[in-house]
Amino acid sequence: MSQSQKKIIKQRDIIDRTALFARMEKMAKWSGITTRNSGDVLNIFKEALASGNEEIRRRFENERVKGADTVRAQAFLVDQLIRVLYEVAVTYVYPVANPTTGEQIAIVATGGYGRGELAPFSDIDLMFLLNYKRTPRTEQIIEYMLYMMWDLGLKVGHATRSVEEAVKLSNEDLTIRTSLLEARLLWGEDSLYRRFKEKLSADIEASSGPAFVEAKLAERDDRHERMGDTRYVLEPNIKEGKGGLRDLQTLFWIAKYLYRVDDVLDLVEKEVLTKRDANRFAKAQNFLWTVRCHLHYLAGRPEERLTFNVQNELAERMAYKDHTGARGVERFMKHYFLIAKDVGDLTRIICAVLEAEQKKRRFRIPTLSFMRRNVDGFKVDGDRLTLESTDAFKKDPIKLLTLFSEAQKHELDIHPGALRAVTQSLRLINKSMRRDKKANSVFMDILTSKKDPELTLRRLNEAGVFGRFITEFGRVVAQMQYDMYHVYTVDEHTIRAIGILARIEKGELKQDHPVASSVILEIQSRRVLFLAVLLHDIAKGRGGDHAIIGGQIARKLCPRLGLNDWEVETVAWLVEQHLTMSRTAFKRDVDDPQTINDFVEIVQSPERLRLLLCLTVVDIRAVGPGVWNGWKAQLLRDLYYSAQETLTGGTTGEVRSKRVTRAKEELKEALGDWNADDIDAHIAKGYDDYWLAYDVNSHANHATMIAHADSEGRDITIEERTDDERHVTEVVIYTHDHPGVFARIAGAMSLTGATIVDARISTLAHGMALDTFWIQNADGDPIKKAETMKRLKQRITDALNGKLQPTKELKLVRDRAI
Repeated sequence: MSQSQKKIIKQRDIIDRTALFARMEKMAKWSGITTRNSGDVLNIFKEALASGNEEIRRRFENERVKGADTVRAQAFLVDQLIRVLYEVAVTYVYPVANPTTGEQIAIVATGGYGRGELAPFSDIDLMFLLNYKRTPRTEQIIEYMLYMMWDLGLKVGHATRSVEEAVKLSNEDLTIRTSLLEARLLWGEDSLYRRFKEKLSADIEASSGPAFVEAKLAERDDRHERMGDTRYVLEPNIKEGKGGLRDLQTLFWIAKYLYRVDDVLDLVEKEVLTKRDANRFAKAQNFLWTVRCHLHYLAGRPEERLTFNVQNELAERMAYKDHTGARGVERFMKHYFLIAKDVGDLTRIICAVLEAEQKKRRFRIPTLSFMRRNVDGFKVDGDRLTLESTDAFKKDPIKLLTLFSEAQKHELDIHPGALRAVTQSLRLINKSMRRDKKANSVFMDILTSKKDPELTLRRLNEAGVFGRFITEFGRVVAQMQYDMYHVYTVDEHTIRAIGILARIEKGELKQDHPVASSVILEIQSRRVLFLAVLLHDIAKGRGGDHAIIGGQIARKLCPRLGLNDWEVETVAWLVEQHLTMSRTAFKRDVDDPQTINDFVEIVQSPERLRLLLCLTVVDIRAVGPGVWNGWKAQLLRDLYYSAQETLTGGTTGEVRSKRVTRAKEELKEALGDWNADDIDAHIAKGYDDYWLAYDVNSHANHATMIAHADSEGRDITIEERTDDERHVTEVVIYTHDHPGVFARIAGAMSLTGATIVDARISTLAHGMALDTFWIQNADGDPIKKAETMKRLKQRITDALNGKLQPTKELKLVRDRAI
């Protein structure tokens, strides 16, 4: 795949197969080699393997040998060991003078190992190829070899098959067929291997190429979905992730299947790739192999994930130095993401060429169909948009944008051939085009379209158009965010945020974001909001306060995009303040009037409040899975409504009443399996303050808790749960309301060693109290030990029953301490 036949330098410094076999001959001469002294044989092989591994690693780490050369050297080392091991088995352990054809064996490397590539701790895939069924001797040889390899610490995946079985299974199983595409004879009967290859080639020739292509691409899509379906996750899987090694291998398998090539450079001769594209392929492959080898060596096992805790170390190992405004690790990860993007480009290029070839041969892969119509200077090919002529972009560079906007308007895909032409024409996006009013209008239409702006912006980004046209955005493409909080690169986070905003506007996320879904319909300027989301992190990675610098960028960029002065200033303000609402809600007491006054002083208008809420919600949601939760939603909701009441003056009571009504309606919906009378009876127990204090999930949990306690006649009910997001344990106590309840509960908690982080007290209409405490242990962690929680509950119960007087107990504790 990557010039696998290239000679390995100083092979005998890695392993000398002739010298190793000579040692075996010497042992056989003096003491014999049988199954009884396999331990002595094993020790010699262990020494050879350890020495070879050490030499390969030394070259890689000290001499900076390429990753692609390192995996070939690793495969070479194992090749020689297997060859000598086989000779030992057939010559000394299970010798026969004249083996029958039924005893012939061909040892075949398959999969990645067959390709001549082996990462330091990867599995070794072998097929023991036979003429017919197994004989007692072939079983003994294979078993001897396998046990020796396992004892050497090698992870061996193996199969023993006749030629006919191997070809038959290749027809039935796509994974086996793919593995056998890379089959390589290691040692043994050459004629047996040739017969297998001839049958397999004839079988492939007679099979359907498009069916194989479809199956491999579907397999790739399934793998991407499992891995997160984006190449821009901050802890990518170097092997299986989108844009990783497996994607490159899939491309080569498809090309190999259809064109019978053994090397990427062969695809240049067949005009599938240009020489430049082949070089990009080789560079991407070498970079990914280098990273993977470092990962394996660093972990001492087949580790494939580039986790945060290894990224710094890998950046240092690969000599990425800190530069002004960018740490070495950020430069390393940016390089990784750009390589992953190159892999995506190569995928589109190869798919485009394959389709063109298949048209000539009068067959096609599944998405191909006949021309139907023209759309504003482009042709529609099936359900995809393509170019009318090869020089379309040269004649009108703005078509580099309109291609995407027309695909968006008509809900069409874009032909990979057109995308390849886009990539080759990016130099046409220059200062003149960036200043062009029509070009900027087209971009704004894409951004603010109600037809999936996320998809179109991602297409623009993948093709390289986004960063070329909005050069400020180009600086955050593949930009890491080292805060242990974000999951995606800055560009991917931004595009996802725009997608979430579009879904909120459509009402698709009304259940998750009822307030934002309502508020967004009242916003006066959609394009202000969409641009603010686009630019909120535009200054990440520049050093300094990215919000302030981002505001400066917004003031410079927005006039070019056609915004008026008010819109420009509002976008800049939103970018500068995009963290203000979340910081206020999550780090200050939203029940404190001073908090609200300080916040309102910054916001100043209902329109800005609405815009800032929507921006805050999508920013948090786009961080990654599991970041948004009910607690954050409730705090933001409380802050929004309190600020709205202050900003709108005389409508405070009306807004408050609407919030109470909405909370009750949401609870009715949540308690769908309750009868109406029971729901009404429960709702009547809560005063307005109670309905404003909690989210719907808490209200529903309280309703169930109260119903059970009342039906069982319990005086005291205590429930707890761990809130990992807030890093606290939530304790809810339902009991009779009387003076001093809160003080007794708080005292009991202090006696148990709990620290109260927050508390909320609710008096209900039927004389009961519902008090909620958020607590931590002395180390600042949630209380998870069952015995501690049992003791806490008992002390609360005793304090409420009068059996324990926390104030006196605490005084005794303090006196003893003194």
